[in-house]
Amino acid sequence: HMRKVNAQVRRVVAMNEDELMTEAKLLGAPYEILLQIKKNGRLPVVNFAAGGVATPADAALMMELGADGVFVGSGIFKSENPAAFAKAIVEATTNYKDYKLLAEISKGLGAPMAGLEISSLAAADRMQDRGW
Repeated sequence: HMRKVNAQVRRVVAMNEDELMTEAKLLGAPYEILLQIKKNGRLPVVNFAAGGVATPADAALMMELGADGVFVGSGIFKSENPAAFAKAIVEATTNYKDYKLLAEISKGLGAPMAGLEISSLAAADRMQDRGW
């Protein structure tokens, strides 16, 4: 979802003021908010990543993609070693541009939270099939 948000922000940034007005009407969003996005190149709110973050690499990726922070719940508590994963994810979020450190803190953590195979989910349970 971060990539989608980033793509939509880039789209708004590239618009001229007339296009922004039309886009605001289509989105049902205040024109002034789109102006802020255009000016600052980002959403005018804090953007936290949540859901699917289970490893230090996941946390670092979300930060690299522009998240302001990361919420982690079951990603830590359903891992083999919750305390180690929690510490490593905090380190990864803080030092996401230090790739050598990311590799080091990712060693010896044990198994992460197990994910679900997408083909095992009913269509109604798949995120990409929900919404508008």
